[in-house]
Amino acid sequence: MFRAAWHSPGFEKVLPNIDGEWTDIEDYSRGPPGRETPPPVMVQPAGPRYDIDRNQKFVSWMGFEFYVAFSQSTGISLFDIKFKDERIIYELGMQEALAHYAGADPTQGAQYFLDTFFSMGVRMFELVPGYDCPAYATYLSTSYHAGDTTLTNENNICLFEYTADHALQRHTTAHSVSISRSQYLVLRSVSTVGNYDYTIDYLFYLDGSIEVKVRASGFIFGAFYGASEASNKTQASEYGYRIHDAVSSSMHDHVINFKADLDIAGTTNTLVRVGIEPTTVSYDWEHADRESRNTMHLVNVPILEETGLDWPRNSGAMYIVLNNDSTNAWGEKRGYRITPGTGMGTPPHLTILNSTSLGKAAEWAGRDLWVVKHKDTEPRSASPVNFIEPASPLIDFAKFVDGEAIVQEDLVIYFNLGAHHIAHSGDIPNTLMHTSASALMFTPHNFHDRDPSRASVQGVKLELGEGGPKPRYFGGRYTEGVALNRTRQTELEPDLDGYRAVRHEVTDLSFNKSVVGV
Repeated sequence: MFRAAWHSPGFEKVLPNIDGEWTDIEDYSRGPPGRETPPPVMVQPAGPRYDIDRNQKFVSWMGFEFYVAFSQSTGISLFDIKFKDERIIYELGMQEALAHYAGADPTQGAQYFLDTFFSMGVRMFELVPGYDCPAYATYLSTSYHAGDTTLTNENNICLFEYTADHALQRHTTAHSVSISRSQYLVLRSVSTVGNYDYTIDYLFYLDGSIEVKVRASGFIFGAFYGASEASNKTQASEYGYRIHDAVSSSMHDHVINFKADLDIAGTTNTLVRVGIEPTTVSYDWEHADRESRNTMHLVNVPILEETGLDWPRNSGAMYIVLNNDSTNAWGEKRGYRITPGTGMGTPPHLTILNSTSLGKAAEWAGRDLWVVKHKDTEPRSASPVNFIEPASPLIDFAKFVDGEAIVQEDLVIYFNLGAHHIAHSGDIPNTLMHTSASALMFTPHNFHDRDPSRASVQGVKLELGEGGPKPRYFGGRYTEGVALNRTRQTELEPDLDGYRAVRHEVTDLSFNKSVVGV
């Protein structure tokens, strides 16, 4: 029957997809001018500023302390994260990584993966110094049990401090400039599951902020592109784009779930939605000919029961975990804000509603955030074997959210990172990491009495005047002990005597002068 159809008139024969140079990642040709000149790199002449106990997997840096744990299925988790001797998070780690596809053929239309089934921890392979991580990074290894023996993946975790390409703080006045460098600590691993490489970062900032970031690279999982699709462009572009002779991209969602067991100023916490909303108000000081003023205000609404939440439109609300019984010096409740991090926009959740293929295997994927009451009987949101029996999974996350009260309770936040990956020609040969980054940040919100980074940063204040700038440094700087070519010395520690301004004509914001200026 198939042979008869094959030889019948008008039978469409789909072109084969043949591997070739179009899938090569490496281009060894000469390239544009400048490619053969080595690029700038980060160096660490004075050695690391963090301490690490390799036996206990304990790390400390600039007021942060935490333990690093490892699982065959999920990879790295962090425990007992403290900042300045106060626990912020008891447990922080990935739970599951979902990739759900869509398409008009039975392969793409029914395809999904739950990657912990393939042991994302086991597939944390050795990192490449100078490329995955700075050459000066500290590398750790992980071991796991398989086949009645212990196996080790060497150097598959890296730890390093990095200086950002922007200042942490700066301010210019008429007679001075004050500026601080921005450093942060990174704990990184890469899990390669089939066609994708997931780089997972845990970042720590000098003000006590903690960020979780995921980047993806690797080969896309494509679909066939046939002549019938070319004649029906609308149908062809419904699920992706033509990216080679007989290849179409295949739209899919990446939803990567993490657990954060927060302990903000103790274990009794409340999640509050602080809305940033428009309003109309009448003030006593308003002009007689104006009855009211259109403005905005904050609306505080505590989340009373376990529930799922989405990121608000126009960033119109803040989610803050606080302790009602703990206040700072100014009487404000101490908390940490949960906010999208430094990735590609707002982290998404699964687009598909009531997925036919996925069943109940990943109920956590349907919302951006979940808040539930901590229970020892609910240690994680998913199980690797959920992939085998999606209709009746071993862990059904929907059962976690059963309406329990969560005001001043021990709270757990489950959050999703990922992307709506609509692959295009730029994904050939590999998806690029800067276009696939997704992140979430926990940042102090009235937790301290003032910015705590002031005690840790390195920076300078330049006093200006006719006699030239007078720099006054805070924190360490390179003045000796580093052997560099004299012409390159200023690239490590700039000579600020070359700062030329003697005065800045900044806006005077005192009441009289600002009004007169306007």
